[in-house]
Amino acid sequence: MAPELDVLIRARRAVVDGRETPVAVGIRAGRIAALGAYDDPGDADAVVELLDDEVLLPGLVDTHVHVNEPGRTEWEGFETATRAAAAGGVTTILDMPLNSVPPTTTVAALEEKRAAARDQAWVDVGFWGGAVPDNQADLAGLHEAGVFGFKCFLLDSGVEEFPHLSSGEFAEAMAETARLGSLMLVHAEDGDLIDDSRAPGSAYAGFLASRPPAAEERAIDLVIDGARRTGGRAHVVHLSAAGAIPALRDARADGVDLSVETCPHYLTFDAAGIADGSTEFKCCPPIRDADNRDRLWDGLAAGDIDLVVTDHSPCIAELKCRDVGDFALAWGGIASLQLGLPAVWTGARERGHGLADVVRWMATAPADRVGLTDRGRIAVGASADLCVLAPDETFVVDPARLLHRNPISAYAGRTLTGTVRQTWLRGVLIDLDAAPRGRLLTRGA
Repeated sequence: MAPELDVLIRARRAVVDGRETPVAVGIRAGRIAALGAYDDPGDADAVVELLDDEVLLPGLVDTHVHVNEPGRTEWEGFETATRAAAAGGVTTILDMPLNSVPPTTTVAALEEKRAAARDQAWVDVGFWGGAVPDNQADLAGLHEAGVFGFKCFLLDSGVEEFPHLSSGEFAEAMAETARLGSLMLVHAEDGDLIDDSRAPGSAYAGFLASRPPAAEERAIDLVIDGARRTGGRAHVVHLSAAGAIPALRDARADGVDLSVETCPHYLTFDAAGIADGSTEFKCCPPIRDADNRDRLWDGLAAGDIDLVVTDHSPCIAELKCRDVGDFALAWGGIASLQLGLPAVWTGARERGHGLADVVRWMATAPADRVGLTDRGRIAVGASADLCVLAPDETFVVDPARLLHRNPISAYAGRTLTGTVRQTWLRGVLIDLDAAPRGRLLTRGA
């Protein structure tokens, strides 16, 4: 008689249903078929026993990744981005509509991007569409083609092929995504409150002063108003300014369908620790002071911030302008897809949080918000996407050993805790020396 299961994984520690517990995970045909006691004998083709220092987690779901292919593949690309994701315990990514060329603002551009990703994805990949001036007529087609929602900017995006929406254009786009039942993602900074003249040269303090918290707070008020007026669904990406949390909290208490994310770099670094000229730390909105960072952690603990995703935004080394250290000239973005889990876990454990919290922030909540409710959890019926973490093992970040295309990292030389030892996709251990097995995802499929 053939075995009932393909694989049985035994873990003395696993995050299941919001808590750590011993478990035996039975996998059949790429899905979790059974959860039993750790010593359940099972009947499987293969039995895997995790080591005593390992914890079994669901694979992470990173809904904010800039892969940049096609058009700027020298910045990253699907092959390198998804290899880095797999090495970091991430089994699903959603690719942003920029900074690829063309951006994902039409169905034709979406198909070009899907063609680029096909056959070189090591993890599963879904796609966001873009909302820009003059493409409102394209939103319905993109929605029908399976994008998970739409991303827009309320100020200059930094690339000319993806222009930002004015407040009036945002209101129109928000009304259309509400009609479609889609999710609108917003880069929420108000350009009128940003003063680039204050950010000349290498002084990080000048760059930080040029993008004050009020720029985020005012733009988030616009997002709240748009979601409230239309009854639509909105999501604020990469929250940096903790002062916006009360407005977000109050809006949600009023029934506004609104979610918010922050990122590992905002939870890890603080402005006082960034030396002048260290343009590897440039991102928009910026990394703020330690008190602000602590209030972001408080927002996560209170449930006011829903999820943590990387906003992996790489570029070639030259664009970081490290030779001159000029924050005004450098590209803004931090590449961290491979490091998100250890970065967040390092900070979380220092503040008394457990791995169950990290799983909620980085796996379950992102999956649920975008409708991928069959992943981001260890549960019967879920996709057998898993991460094996050694939570007490430390390492020093060496950019040359990261799998991102360009060896640039704000985390260089930093000691992090938590090593990803294995990543499983649909019940099969990812082997980066074999062929990629990632699938291209569409909303609702």
